[in-house]
Amino acid sequence: MACHSRESGNDTIKITIMSITKLKKTASDKTYQKHHSFENFCTNIQADVGKQAGRVVKILKAMDCEERFKEILSKALIDLETIDQDTDFKITQHIADELTKIDDDNVARYVYHRYRYDVYPKQRKLDAYPPYLQIEPTSICNYRCVFCYQTDASFTKKANGMMGSMTFEMFKDVIDQVQGHVEFFSLASRGEPLICKDIDKMLEYCTGKFLGLKINTNASMLTEKHCHAILSGGVNTLVFSADAAVEPLYSQLRVKGDLNKVLTNIHRFNEIKKKQYPDSKLITRVSGVKVNDAQNMDSMYEMWGELVDQIAFVVYNPWENVYQVKPNNVTAPCSDLWRRMFVWYDGKVNPCDTDFKSVLLAGNINQKSVSEIWQDENYQLLREQHLNAKRCDVYPCKGCVVV
Repeated sequence: MACHSRESGNDTIKITIMSITKLKKTASDKTYQKHHSFENFCTNIQADVGKQAGRVVKILKAMDCEERFKEILSKALIDLETIDQDTDFKITQHIADELTKIDDDNVARYVYHRYRYDVYPKQRKLDAYPPYLQIEPTSICNYRCVFCYQTDASFTKKANGMMGSMTFEMFKDVIDQVQGHVEFFSLASRGEPLICKDIDKMLEYCTGKFLGLKINTNASMLTEKHCHAILSGGVNTLVFSADAAVEPLYSQLRVKGDLNKVLTNIHRFNEIKKKQYPDSKLITRVSGVKVNDAQNMDSMYEMWGELVDQIAFVVYNPWENVYQVKPNNVTAPCSDLWRRMFVWYDGKVNPCDTDFKSVLLAGNINQKSVSEIWQDENYQLLREQHLNAKRCDVYPCKGCVVV
């Protein structure tokens, strides 16, 4: 039953605190499906899933692709032509939405990398590059969301050395390494990317290089200058992180946040997009973490429906207390070990962001390349421990529920 948050701030905050506390107690007993983290998803794009699947099949059948693409695209084609059976690869609603923004000439390239992202983690298959790369422009954030590891004082304390921003030179080096090998990546992880002083330059450097560049922002610092950088840069999906449609619930979840300021910034972004970038293929999304019944899609759509292309809630993941929780009985391997790699602002490379303090440190971009680290012996050892049902021997994996 949704809380009447418009009328009663005190009631809302009680529900918020109780909901988070309850979730922290129960979330460690359930596995977190990283690949299927959407709890709710609605779209104004409303792409026809069947039509986009048919389009992909037609293009793949007609084209003579490069040798390195043939094996994967052939497997993707078989899956897409298999009717009434559960297959590893399929066109879902959000993939169909993305395909509407992809020119025919780039469909095969998109499907090749989407297949690697969707299927390789299921098959525990590895090649020379991660299917998805997450680059952190900064670990600093101006919010203290109740479900985030930014609430961990030992992480945010400057003296502990985990706060900082990536240099443009380091960013450029990583991009140069992965261009042509990785199509999907995010500019975000532990911090708010718009805090990074070089973020606009970073976005400009990505122009025309990727099919699936996403940036996540709380939009509190979305200046006019940043709007132009996002719209003229290489961004394909812009995600505004917001978990509520009304105050005081918004600022109780996104502590230090101001919903009115965020709305003002997004309205300005849309005006700039409409007037100066009318041909933009950028997809915009509001995405929130679902933590209580006061959050509901009806109110979210009422507020955000005319401002963005998509609205989603993702399932709460108890990452902010992974170092304190007791070992659990999860033995299934973590899919992220075959799906994505995280590059922190200082060059450290981590296999996941649940381990936000880098206990599982996989390497450093200043010492080895993305490809070398991805295939490194230590990374492989971690994968083998998970495959052999020994994640209970690995800290902090033994307290994590991500599979």
